Amino acid sequence: MSRNVSRRLFLARTSAVTGAAALATVPARAQAVPLKTSLPDVQVRKAVLSDPTEATLAEAAWLIRRGKLTSTALVRAYLERIEAYDATYQAYATVTAKQALADAAKADRRRTGPLAGIPLCIKDNFFTAGVRTAANSFIFDTFTPPYDATAVARLSKAGAIMLGKGQMGPLATTRATTPDGRITTVNAWTPSDPRVDPGGSSTGPACAVAGRMATSSIGTQTGGSIVLPSNQQNLTGLKPTMGRTSVYGVIPLSYTRDHVGPLARDAMDAAIMLSVLAGPDAHDPRTLGLPRPPDFVRSATPVRRDGKARLRRTTRIGVPADYLSTSDPEVLAARKEFLATLEKIPGARLVNVTYPADWGLLTGTFNDARLAERTEPFRPFLQKDLTKFGVSLLSWLGGLMLSGDEWITAQRAKAHLLEEVLDDVLERCDVVLQTSPVPFDILGLPEIGFPIGFDAGVPVGTILGGGPYEEDRLLEVVAAYQAVTDWHWRRPANPPAGGVRAKAAPRRLDPFEAAEESA
Repeated sequence: MSRNVSRRLFLARTSAVTGAAALATVPARAQAVPLKTSLPDVQVRKAVLSDPTEATLAEAAWLIRRGKLTSTALVRAYLERIEAYDATYQAYATVTAKQALADAAKADRRRTGPLAGIPLCIKDNFFTAGVRTAANSFIFDTFTPPYDATAVARLSKAGAIMLGKGQMGPLATTRATTPDGRITTVNAWTPSDPRVDPGGSSTGPACAVAGRMATSSIGTQTGGSIVLPSNQQNLTGLKPTMGRTSVYGVIPLSYTRDHVGPLARDAMDAAIMLSVLAGPDAHDPRTLGLPRPPDFVRSATPVRRDGKARLRRTTRIGVPADYLSTSDPEVLAARKEFLATLEKIPGARLVNVTYPADWGLLTGTFNDARLAERTEPFRPFLQKDLTKFGVSLLSWLGGLMLSGDEWITAQRAKAHLLEEVLDDVLERCDVVLQTSPVPFDILGLPEIGFPIGFDAGVPVGTILGGGPYEEDRLLEVVAAYQAVTDWHWRRPANPPAGGVRAKAAPRRLDPFEAAEESA
């Protein structure tokens, strides 16, 4: 499908999504569609042979397919790390060890599906049949869903095994805390210091993968919560185009901004996960009538010519004027080195792009419209008991303060922003570097976060955004970059055993901090 056709379709779909925001979804079992995902042959690193928790998804799948690793052994290795280190990491809200081992034994007897025997962490806002799904909130504290979310059903049909539910911000609004604001999940690279930012609300799934307590994970993004935890914890996180993956069976935050996507170890793992997750779902109208998903695994397979990695097709990579304006010298150095590396990859063309004059207004002030969308499905709870919203109450009340005409004005601003991105920014480039996930979150366009260096021991990542339904192009760029760098191979040291944390670290977010962090 041509880029012009994709854009016209996306514009039509965006209008339809906004117009359908008030429609109720009829509860039903999620759809798991037939899977045709093919996995690549990969060269397994030596480190994996001595410690299977070091394996990427692609490596683990290769070993399992060839009988060199059992799912039971891999699940046990992850459970041992969870037992040893999760008291410090606090990445999991629930660990389903018994069921995981039973599922692993089944996978070893009969391997079916591209993810056969692969252990995953699932964010705690995804419905999981028979397993508590609380979204770290008082509202859902005792909720046990009767069925799986579509994303979970598809992963399960592909053969994946759930190790447990990942910690998250209350109702996906902040970094992972208890409903009353006590900080839980830490950044896997600084486990003794909770003050270091671990990213957005998907910090539990991110920490589980970074801390080698899961092979890969899925999260949700409304305001950066896939790409930001990936940037902060040295992962590759892909937020797809609105509708590319189903959000059916996910506790909502915003009907027009919620996205489901993988938090993975590299571009290939993200591509494999997206291949399973993507596709139409009758229970989510946003997924219907879209372009057929391309071969994401092929896109994430590096192309080599004369022994050198290159892009599959010439790609104009937009560099906005603010990309090198950071005041942090180590972040600035990482970004400069990143651009220099990109420039040397055959097929990559760096081009300067400028944002329209009203960019700050459209991506800043009008971004508050999201508060009204999150309030709408929870209005009955707000009317009944404000204490159910815990530390994040202020942002929910903020949504109540927005009038209908303000929300409509914000939708007009969104349409104008989309026009500026599609007809201006993305006319001058194929993909664009970003310093914030917000603009493409507002618009529902795809973006990918991936590592490019370190700053005082903490990972530095960057974000790359693309046009509608062009996740494959993002994967092509990141795969080529990761073929010539090794940032994505680096893992954090094991934390102290026994849940040791710095005594001086803050114990809670207060309501004002939570409102400032709110997605």
